[in-house]
Amino acid sequence: MRRNDREILDGESIKSIISDCHCLRLGLYDEGEVYIVPLNFGYAEQDGKISFYFHGAKEGRKIDLISKTHRAGFEMDANYALNEGESACEYSARFRSVIGIGRVEFIEDAAEKEAALQAIMHQSTSKSGWSFSDAMLASVCVFKLEVEKISCKEHL
Repeated sequence: MRRNDREILDGESIKSIISDCHCLRLGLYDEGEVYIVPLNFGYAEQDGKISFYFHGAKEGRKIDLISKTHRAGFEMDANYALNEGESACEYSARFRSVIGIGRVEFIEDAAEKEAALQAIMHQSTSKSGWSFSDAMLASVCVFKLEVEKISCKEHL
């Protein structure tokens, strides 16, 4: 990272920034081009490792690309605001951002699927205790990204 004065290394601060984000952009490689898709997400941290959870249709470009490589990059950001200046070079931006890479796997186990959907709903609504029928669980594709590298930056 070029500006280490803006780097965030503390795990609790990183989780705080993730909690403030509403959208995670997943980047997948597709034979010479990058495909980026914005997604609702949930996350969990266990033993210092972060996993992000997603859901969607059972078919499509995203699912095809995940099936090919099981690798992805990601980006999320929060708290963007423009710092105005007198000249163009004096303008800057306030932000908090998280980027990284990881391995993506599909979740098939019903209990793990439900836990992932609970995490997604909690991230979106701050509420817990959602109910998911067997039919709901069967109809949706749920997948997770296990973070291998993560970096976090803020400029306030």
